[in-house]
Order: sequence, then structure tokens, then C-alpha cells
Amino acid sequence: MTHPTTRRDWLTQMAALGIAASANRALEAQTVSDTTRFFPGFKSFKVQASGAEINGVVGGQGPPILLLHGAPQSHVSWRLVAPKLAATRTVVVPDLRGYGDSSKPPDGENHANYAKRAMALDQVEVMKHFGFQKFPVIGHDRGGRVTHRMALDHPDKVTHAGVLDIVPTHYLYTHFKIEFVQRYFHWFNYLRPAPGPENDLKTQAEAQKARATNEIQIEYLRTSSDPANIHAMCEDYRAGATIDMTHDEADMKKKIACPLLVLWGEKGAMHDLYDVMGIWRERAGKVSGRSLPAGHNLQEDVPEMVLAEIQGLLKTT
Repeated sequence: MTHPTTRRDWLTQMAALGIAASANRALEAQTVSDTTRFFPGFKSFKVQASGAEINGVVGGQGPPILLLHGAPQSHVSWRLVAPKLAATRTVVVPDLRGYGDSSKPPDGENHANYAKRAMALDQVEVMKHFGFQKFPVIGHDRGGRVTHRMALDHPDKVTHAGVLDIVPTHYLYTHFKIEFVQRYFHWFNYLRPAPGPENDLKTQAEAQKARATNEIQIEYLRTSSDPANIHAMCEDYRAGATIDMTHDEADMKKKIACPLLVLWGEKGAMHDLYDVMGIWRERAGKVSGRSLPAGHNLQEDVPEMVLAEIQGLLKTT
């Protein structure tokens, strides 16, 4: 795989994808949307962490909470929950590195720059920027995997953790079942070397943009159709099957020390295929949670229920 390190290298890779012109536009004049329209009373931020520039919104006052999104979305996925949490808390809602309007670092050796360890450190540094040394974190989908790694790497920082509609990555790759491949084919498709998956995703995104009819679809596609974002997302998945597995195998004896909330959708694959609570009880000492009447995107499907579960978690000691 090519590992872009300079603007010229990046454009060369994008030319291989057949989209050099759009790649150049993305670098020279990328449109950045003001997503505060989805978050009343919030302000936009950009924080330079040690490995990436992190974009997001922050709002409210009081004790902190960090909300992390999944793929291929952005921080906008928390728009129905974050403003209500902001009534009593300072709510930080960032884009993960590689997603949304956060920066897209070079791949790194063995996809290291998209390891969940690197992504978790970004967010610890964001919270430090806002003056928070300890905080709860709730992550959906890929953000849940970052949350899991953050709780292991930074147990002194994470007071409470929540993971939405996932089981641990290591479990999925080491407990193979054909139904998982059938329901989560993209997990394997994105592992192919660039530019194969990137080509496919760019074509799909352009078709989706042509059919988009509402403001949320258009906003998601604004970033998820960007060639750099597409490549970064693939790197996230490639890291999940390589360097993340190495990190997870080294930490199999570690358990999440803080209270852990586990939620999943009754209409989703996790509910159908796995004993979600049983699996997480092997990875954490104090686990609570349940299924909710939703699909994969819980915080968008049943935001009031997710809000109530998060508020319950924050009362746990």
C-alpha cells in the first residue's frame, strides 16, 4: 500500500483512484460546514492534538462528557442527544481523526496512524485542551472501539464508558461465523489494498449524493464522499484487523475498570448474532445495559432512550 506523506504523494494516490481533480479541490478549497446549526448553543472548535487536528463542537456548562461517532458518519450523529446533555454538562462532540472535518494523517507503518490507540489519544488531548483531566466517554460503532481502547490505555482519565451496538473487535475476528461476514461484509471488503475499496466507496458515495433529499444525508455525504475521508475510513478498518489486534492481544488480561454501559439495537446484527452482555462482561468489571428497540444507529433512532441510559450511567459509582 502507498503511504502518503506529502501533498504530492497524496495527489499521486488520488490520481491512481482516477479522481485527482477532486482530490486537489479537497486540499485547496475544501468546504467546511458550520455544523452548529445541528447543535443549538454549541460552538465549533479545532484542536491540534499530537497526531491530528480534531474538529468538533462543544456546548453547555458543568462536568464534562465526550461523545464519539461511528463510520462513515461524523459528530453530527449525536445532534439529537448532545444538546439535551448540555443542559447540565459540558458536552464535547468531536470528529474522529480521518472523519468529518478532522485531519487525515498519513497511514503510518502497519496502519498505525489509524490505530484505536492513536485515535483515543487524540480525544484525551482534546479533553485536556478544554481543561478536563477526567471525564465519561460514550462511543457508537467505531467510536465505541475508540472508547474501549481509551478505557484500557487511560484508566486514570475515563470515569465512565459507554459502547453502542458493538462487541470487541478482537472477539469478532477470533470467533468467526459466516453470518458475521454476511451481515458485515464491509469489514472484509475495506481490508483490501488501496485503491480497490476506495474506488468502490467513491462510486457509491457519488450515487448517494445524487439521491440525497434531506439536510442530514447531505451533511454526512459532504465529508464521507471526500477521497481523503474514504481512504482514512478504510485505514481505520485495516488498522482494526492488524495493529489493533496486536494491541488487544497484549491487553487480554486487562479489564475496563470504570462502570461500562452497553447498549445495542434489537433490529441489528449484534442482537441477532451475539450474547452482547456476556461478551462485554469478560472485558469489564462493572457492566450494565440492555437492548433498545432500534437499528444500529441508536442515538438517532431512539435518542431519548439513549439519553436516559447515559444519564443513568453517570449516576453510577
